[in-house]
Amino acid sequence: MTSSIRTCLWFRDGRGPEAAAFYSALIPNSRVERIFRFGNGMGAASVTDFTLGGAPYQILDAGPHFTLTEAASISVETPDQAESDRLWAALTADGGEESMCGWLKDRFGVSWQVFPKRLTELTMHSNKAVSKAAMAEMMKQKKIDIAAIEAAVKAAV
Repeated sequence: MTSSIRTCLWFRDGRGPEAAAFYSALIPNSRVERIFRFGNGMGAASVTDFTLGGAPYQILDAGPHFTLTEAASISVETPDQAESDRLWAALTADGGEESMCGWLKDRFGVSWQVFPKRLTELTMHSNKAVSKAAMAEMMKQKKIDIAAIEAAVKAAV
């Protein structure tokens, strides 16, 4: 049996198709697949299926019944600091909000974690002194600054 599994994000303001188009333009290997708009007096309700970095997603845009929270986020491990910086700038633009430790909320209210792969290597390092120093420095940051984390690790070990 074959099934299709997608992470579904509930939007409440009719901006689901706009968000899917924005995300698809921002992340490589992404595309909007289809948009289905509900009829029968349901206003701007829609379902948007899209692929984000090769992973299937869906936005159900169906009114104010539920809200997005940080309890669910999109996690993006980038190849380097430059790509993290590019995504961070785009996602926090036009009303997005920075948070702590590589977390942000975009202008649509979706929470993201954006961090370079090097952060994972350092925070999960087999040498506990390295991972502890990396975690301690990361906890001080909003947008991840991998050079500062590597400097903290170097000073600690």
